[in-house]
Amino acid sequence: MGDKTQLLSLVLAARFRRPVPVIFGILVATLVNHGLAGAVGAWITSVFGHDVMRWVLGLSFLAMAVWILVPDEPDEDETAAARFGVFGTTLIAFFLAEMGDKTQVATVALAARYADLVAVVAGTTLGMLAANVPAVLFGNAIAHRVPMRAVHALAALLFAILGLLALFDVGEMA
Repeated sequence: MGDKTQLLSLVLAARFRRPVPVIFGILVATLVNHGLAGAVGAWITSVFGHDVMRWVLGLSFLAMAVWILVPDEPDEDETAAARFGVFGTTLIAFFLAEMGDKTQVATVALAARYADLVAVVAGTTLGMLAANVPAVLFGNAIAHRVPMRAVHALAALLFAILGLLALFDVGEMA
């Protein structure tokens, strides 16, 4: 559980308690994100630079930590699922979380090195699924055994730590 997308996978699975649409949302988001990464990834980094991306990442982690602590309204999960569906909510959240992620950067580098973009995207997508499907299954399992308040508190703490590490440029961020 060392990656923000694994944490997001766990939170989505625990929140919606429907692992199959979460997994398919991750699959489609990753395919689209990594497919576009070869075309636009290098451009984003060259335009914004490391420092701006570090601040965007750090502040977005801190915002996610605060958002997770906001108590759910009784119908909040149903409203999000009704608006976009569990699949759509996962697809959007996961796609955005992958922006600037190390797997997106790796996809750009691999696509630049190897001519077979389909093979590169397939490989990075399979790697993403291998890392995140266990987190989804774990999140679904703990949702039935652990109070959601505890899951939210732990997730908020982890996002806050990741945000601060990104802001202070400590180590390599995911």
